[in-house]
Order: sequence, then structure tokens, then C-alpha cells
Amino acid sequence: MADSERLSAPGCWIACTNFSRTRKGILLFAEIIMCLVILICFGVSVGAQVYSSLSVVEMILAAIFFVIYMCDLHTKIQFINWPWSDFFRALIAAILFLITSIVVLVEKGNSSKIIAGVFGLISMCLFGYDAYITFPFRQQRHTAAPTDPADGPV
Repeated sequence: MADSERLSAPGCWIACTNFSRTRKGILLFAEIIMCLVILICFGVSVGAQVYSSLSVVEMILAAIFFVIYMCDLHTKIQFINWPWSDFFRALIAAILFLITSIVVLVEKGNSSKIIAGVFGLISMCLFGYDAYITFPFRQQRHTAAPTDPADGPV
């Protein structure tokens, strides 16, 4: 029993780390880091803690999707449409980061609040790119049906 656990652990580790090298894995990891940086900037800023909830929620959601894709759970749990859920998560995050960043940058504030607003715009681009690359892969690709020759049967 101990030998089988020991042999399966490296295979599991390799399977889990292979996702972190893909474009989607790097993108989700970058989203987590950007949300953490925004959270720190809003935490340091005076009177801007109300804006930090967006970065907390999106950081948690990105971490959940990172673990789901890394452990290949999206193929094992079939009752949720994971690709569309991921697309709408990224799209809504991009829209909300755009709105929040514009509001933060328009208000007068200290430098950490302005930096958080700029990082919010960068995160908006990151989440928008995530939504962009996620959506085309979710459409069903149909192949053309074979047609008969124009002259009729041969």
C-alpha cells in the first residue's frame, strides 16, 4: 500500500504542475498575483478598503479555477459547465475591475490608491484577455457534411 502511494505521488505532482506551464495556468496565476497586489495597495491606502472586496473575491475565484484545472477536476465533475463558468468569471471580473479602477482614479487619493487603480486597469486587461482566449474554445466546431457531386450519382 505504501509503495503504491509513493509511486503515484510523483505522477500526480507531474500532472498537476503540467497545467501551471500552460497559457491558461500562467494566466490564472498572474490573475491571483495581481489581485493580491491590488489588495495590498488598497489595504495600505486610507479610506479605500471598500474597494478591496473585488480583488479578494476574484483572487479566491481564480485560485479555485486554478486548482480545478490543475487537478483536472473539470473533467470529473460534469454537472457544472466549467468552460462557460470560467468565461463569465473572467468577463465579469474585467468589467468590474474597469469600473472600480475608473472610480478609484477619478477620486482624489493618496499614491497607493492611484497605484491600485492602475493595477486594476492592468488586471482588467488580464481578465479581458482570459475571457477572450477562453471563449473561442467553447464554441462547437462543426465539420461540413459531405455533399453529392453536382452532376448526380456516378
